[in-house]
Amino acid sequence: MACSDAMVATPAATALPLPASAWSVYIVECADGSLYTGIALRLEQRIARHNSGKGARYTRSRLPVRLVYHESCPDKSSALKRELAIKALPRVQKSLLLQSQGKNL
Repeated sequence: MACSDAMVATPAATALPLPASAWSVYIVECADGSLYTGIALRLEQRIARHNSGKGARYTRSRLPVRLVYHESCPDKSSALKRELAIKALPRVQKSLLLQSQGKNL
């Protein structure tokens, strides 16, 4: 299930910069190979915060992180719903999601 009809999913290499008003659901790959999914209003700043060690507790001990996927969502509510849907996917399905956008892990 996508974020919404207005959702734009792109590989990370072409995703930045984003408009400041767009909520994003993102997946980062941590240094240990694990995946972390979150949401952000300002994606570039959020990734920088993760890499500075001031992001999510999960990523602090797994630095650096690398943005591998994101989707733009029209509002925070739809971003949160999409984040939960992605987090519920098994690793294999998350990898398929990344591959569908041209990103291989």
